[in-house]
Amino acid sequence: MTKIIVDSNIIFSAMLNLDSRIAQILINGGDLYDFYSPKYVRTEIWEHQDKLKKIAKLDDEEFIEVYELVLKNITILDHSIIPIEKYKKAAEICKTIDVEDTIFVAFSYFLKCKLWTGDKKLINGLKKKEKEMTISTADFYKDFLQKNKHKKS
Repeated sequence: MTKIIVDSNIIFSAMLNLDSRIAQILINGGDLYDFYSPKYVRTEIWEHQDKLKKIAKLDDEEFIEVYELVLKNITILDHSIIPIEKYKKAAEICKTIDVEDTIFVAFSYFLKCKLWTGDKKLINGLKKKEKEMTISTADFYKDFLQKNKHKKS
């Protein structure tokens, strides 16, 4: 299966709109893709839960249900498994883009896979450094539809 690193903004988008393409890929793509994200995303979600609840108009119970639904197919990885050389390589690249994205880029190097992000600054910054390591939601959705079509036939 295709491995994908999932950025925080993708998870936030899915939680805010379960009918979106992003949410549908995460919720229904578990048998087509291996999704991974650093444990840092859990912290980010909990830090922003009040804002997420307000925007999505969710009560506490609904928030937990959405959280579990969106994260059910994502394997949460401990940061300590990244070899130091992969982390240093990612840190060097991200220092002029956004240091907060280092962990996602490091996991992408470590697992030798694409990073799914909606962060334009990160996407453009990586492209400028000749790093074709991201996948757009539009391209990913096309792949998802194609794989689903083959799965059903």
